[in-house]
Amino acid sequence: MGRAYQNRKVSMAKTADAKTKVYSKYGREIYVCAKSGGIDPSGNLTLRGLIDRAKKDQVPGHVIEKALDKAKGGGGEDFAPARYEGFGPGGCMVIVDCLTDNPNRTFGDVRLCFTKTKCKIGTPGTVSHMFDHAAILAFKSADEDAVLEALLTADVDVTDIENEEGKITVFAPQADYAKAKQALTDLLGEIDFEADEIQFVPRGATKISGDDIALFEKFLDMLNELDDVQNVFHDAEY
Repeated sequence: MGRAYQNRKVSMAKTADAKTKVYSKYGREIYVCAKSGGIDPSGNLTLRGLIDRAKKDQVPGHVIEKALDKAKGGGGEDFAPARYEGFGPGGCMVIVDCLTDNPNRTFGDVRLCFTKTKCKIGTPGTVSHMFDHAAILAFKSADEDAVLEALLTADVDVTDIENEEGKITVFAPQADYAKAKQALTDLLGEIDFEADEIQFVPRGATKISGDDIALFEKFLDMLNELDDVQNVFHDAEY
């Protein structure tokens, strides 16, 4: 899998002006995660990883607390996940993950981003079979053998492991995320994860060039403007 996960997940904080949108996206995701899996990070490892990632992206504490309080109250919006797939400029493959309280509105907004940039939105499964839905955990450690043994003992189906310059990156199926994180914590104690998330990692790459690059960046910017869009994954390579 290599480092494709680092440059083929779109950053949603390119400018200072965009940070407010990033805070909103994190707040929504934390709320949904806490509402479905519990508000205690020690018992909800997905929530714990999400909060850690939010802090690293400099999301203010009050945004996190507000989302947790809303989940605790049991009220608030009823967000549901929505995923759209298709082809971007130059034939690259794109997955758009959303959280929405109005699926019809979100589909219309996302479809407009596709059509206005000469892209083609598809049906579920159009391109996702060309991506691995992977849990990714990266952290500083030099003992790859001990890490691998701990993961295998915990019955984690490790699909790839990298060890580069004192940093280990573990890839596993998304269903094994909690098991993998718990096994690593049991082995190493509290870990400052450099990557702690679930992503769609492309199995290959589609090279784009010329006018397609500008069109692709316009497409990403349009998606970034949508509040319902949480993450965009692609296989484009300039």
